Amino acid sequence: MFNSTVARLTYRALLGRRRALILFALPALLIVLSALVRALTGADDQTAVNVLGGFALATMVPLIGVIAGTGAIGPEIDDGSVVYLLAKPLKRSTITITKLIVAIGVTVTFSAIPTLIAGFLLNGNSQQIAVAYAVAAAVASVAYSAIFLLLGTVTRHAVVAGLVYALVWESLFGNLVPGARTLSVQQWALALAQKIGADGTITSDVGLPTALVLLAGVTAAATWFAVTKLRSLTLAGEE
Repeated sequence: MFNSTVARLTYRALLGRRRALILFALPALLIVLSALVRALTGADDQTAVNVLGGFALATMVPLIGVIAGTGAIGPEIDDGSVVYLLAKPLKRSTITITKLIVAIGVTVTFSAIPTLIAGFLLNGNSQQIAVAYAVAAAVASVAYSAIFLLLGTVTRHAVVAGLVYALVWESLFGNLVPGARTLSVQQWALALAQKIGADGTITSDVGLPTALVLLAGVTAAATWFAVTKLRSLTLAGEE
């Protein structure tokens, strides 16, 4: 279910000049912001929660997920070059899952690691806040990668749709509207962070068992639909 050639091509596409610039810029902004906040306010647990929750998990992680998830397959479908890949003797499921694994790897690398570093800068991992948010970022990265990979297979405007989802639903409604929070990947990941962090430091609107089921369910469903959509693409001459 994994093909090294497909993985290598996908990594090369994702780490091209324009995408790499954004992928590096967002984590760099988080780390610089965290260093400035620490210098101005000192170590403070609530400040760390506000920065890591409000910027890292609510904004940076889904945006990186958009770049990696849609970029893993969307451009190939848009420009038609995917036909060369589909013409190879590879299962469509192998292509999809390989691209998903690459997208997850890129998203986790550019999300969870910078979040951990930022957490240590903000409060030295007091109350396990840095570790909690880093784990939440990694878990959220898996779900986001699957969701945005699916978007890349179903619409030519995957990046726009992904940005709307990331910025409007996850960042805005996911933070402000109580009902919407229960249907937010951010809140599901926060449930795990709440379990890892000290009591009362991090809170989520979703219980941990429910959050884990929803994370696994959404990831599996998005992957299945992406595989199904890729299988529906036909080459010239195929019946």
